[in-house]
Amino acid sequence: MAYLLPNLSPSLLISSSSKSKPNSIPTKPINFNLSSSSSSSSSTSTTLTNLQSSTLQDAQVNLQTAGAHDNQQQNQQQQQRDDFYVNLGLAVRTLREDLPLLFSKDLNYDIYRDDITFLDPLNTFTGIENYKLIFWALRFHGRILFREISLEVFRVWQPSENVILIRWNLRGVPRVPWEAKGEFQGTSRYKLDRNGKIYEHKVDNLAFNFPQPLKPAASVLDLVTACPASPNPTFLWGSAADVYSSSWVEFYRAVRETLDRQEHNLLAQDGLVTCS
Repeated sequence: MAYLLPNLSPSLLISSSSKSKPNSIPTKPINFNLSSSSSSSSSTSTTLTNLQSSTLQDAQVNLQTAGAHDNQQQNQQQQQRDDFYVNLGLAVRTLREDLPLLFSKDLNYDIYRDDITFLDPLNTFTGIENYKLIFWALRFHGRILFREISLEVFRVWQPSENVILIRWNLRGVPRVPWEAKGEFQGTSRYKLDRNGKIYEHKVDNLAFNFPQPLKPAASVLDLVTACPASPNPTFLWGSAADVYSSSWVEFYRAVRETLDRQEHNLLAQDGLVTCS
């Protein structure tokens, strides 16, 4: 062995040494693609930013739309309130001007609705045409039955925003010489809708002061004696008409019959139209 080792070839020694060493695994540097990762994250953040800005813009648009709608509703409500108060003032002024001239000229019907309802303790009429006919009949028969007839407004007030109350006094001097002048007071209640137009006119709280029915007069004083006013405001046409007749009762009957004839004519016309 001592003889063989020095005489070995150097090449064999190298090859043997190389075989004795274990195989080494070649290593290569791992390069992470940082640029692609950063671009992906930046793209994701950009997308999120765009989504957030889009959502924010949509929310702002919705808020603006809702705010504009609310403002429009508020403006409409305010305009409606303004119209109501304008028409309310016009109604009060027109009633003050029209009622004292009731028996000399026609009313201004612009303050009333077409479906206005008129009520007194015995009757109910609906429609602007019937309402016009009532006041035409009052003027027509009032001039026939009375030498003087007038209406005086005592008071105008509002118990609530949509109601106008008027207290008035009606006076008349009959044409027949055996009747003294009479008068009665009443209240007209006007109801207004949300636009300030009158849709209901109700007459109530009537207090009468009519002449008593006269027998053959014993003296001139009997011709001017009148009964006292009713202590309880009420409507006396029904009972008074049964007891005696006077120009006032005839006045009421004439107006009522005018309306009845008009209603009968309308019914007859509707029947003819139906038959045809």
